[in-house]
Parts: sequence; structure tokens; C-alpha cells
Amino acid sequence: MVITNPIVYGKFIKRINRFEAYVELNSGEKTLVHVPNTGRCKEIFVPGAEVILEVRDRQGRKTPYELAFAYKGKRLISIDSQVPNKVVLESIKMGLIDEFKGYDIVEKEKTFGNSKFDIKLTKGKEICYVEVKGVTLEVEGIAKFPDAPTERGRKHLKELIKVKEEGMRAAVVFLIQMDDIKYFTPNDEQDPQFGQFLREAVMKGVEVYAYTCNVGENFINLKNRVQVVL
Repeated sequence: MVITNPIVYGKFIKRINRFEAYVELNSGEKTLVHVPNTGRCKEIFVPGAEVILEVRDRQGRKTPYELAFAYKGKRLISIDSQVPNKVVLESIKMGLIDEFKGYDIVEKEKTFGNSKFDIKLTKGKEICYVEVKGVTLEVEGIAKFPDAPTERGRKHLKELIKVKEEGMRAAVVFLIQMDDIKYFTPNDEQDPQFGQFLREAVMKGVEVYAYTCNVGENFINLKNRVQVVL
């Protein structure tokens, strides 16, 4: 996935709510930016952190700046929570994910039960529902999810178990929005229930995968599958 809009550089000042923050551009101007990630990201959004903004200057926006990437030390992390769905969907269509090859129909945002899953794959009578979770939390080279309690995430796991019980494939893909990761594990410190539900889902046949990404200052692409440690 490539960002075709212009990008600008700056330094993070402070987050003022879930969706907005202040950034000092390299030009010296201090400006409001949209934060496309409702997670806490406290270890990333620190004063002085180098950030990359995408310019989306269109009518109706409060600010033309979208906080797209941030440096955590030398590690570049994609921040946008809409990116993981796009990257995984694009990768499936290109045949880059072995686990999901061979399906004739690839659809996004399809409903099953009380949930809307990110991707539905169909080949004849075979159906696979895929839920994608973006991961931005890294601790000593280990990727973790979530970075805050997620009732929605727990609900999706329950629904995926129902998908499996009805004879279909069900999978979760944790798309780690950075590179150089040892492995992925649920963040039991922040949301122990999510970890419990994830382990239960695996025991009941739900597939769980984690992939890292190549991340550049205007692109993010699927890279390697890494181990999931439960």
C-alpha cells in the first residue's frame, strides 16, 4: 500500500483527545492533526517523537493533516487503524498469504450473526471469515494486542467461534504495523479477557496468524509471518 498524497514531517507535541493532536511541523508551524487510531499508543505519542503526516486537503476536514507514521526511537510504525484491513485485503487478492489462497470471491465488511467481519472468502460452498486487528504496541521486540481493553475485540472472537461451529473457516490476522518483531502475544496485562477468549477460540478451531510489515515513510506492505505465542 502506497500513500500517493503529499507527506510532511514534524514532531509530536501532545494528544488532546482520541482523534486529535498537536504537531510542530519542520517549518516551525504548530498545527492540529487528525489521529486515525483510537488506541492509547502512549509509548509512541510522546513529546518530541518524529512523525509523518499525510496531507488530505479536502472540503469538510477540520485539518488537512493525517498522522500516518511515527518513529519510536529508530522504529517506524504505521499509526492508521484503517491500514491493516487494506494491506491484508490487498495481499489476499495478490495471493501473498498462503493461508488464504485459492478463493474465487474476496469481499470486505460482510456480516455474520451480530458482527461485521473485515473479509469474507468464498470458493464454492467453502466460506472463510477473516477478522483483521492492527497492532502498534511493541515491548522489547514483542508485538502485543490490545493496548487497551477491547470489548469489540472480545465480541469478534465469540462470533468467530460461532462461525467455526457452523462448519466454516474462521481466522484472525494480527497485522503488526512495523518490522523486526520476535513474535506476537495477547496483551494479558491490559485485557486478560481478550487473551482468554483468544486461547479459547484457538482451542475451538479458529485460526490465528500474525504478520509483520515493511514500513517506509510513504508505504506499508505485508512482510513475514511470525509466531503467535499464547
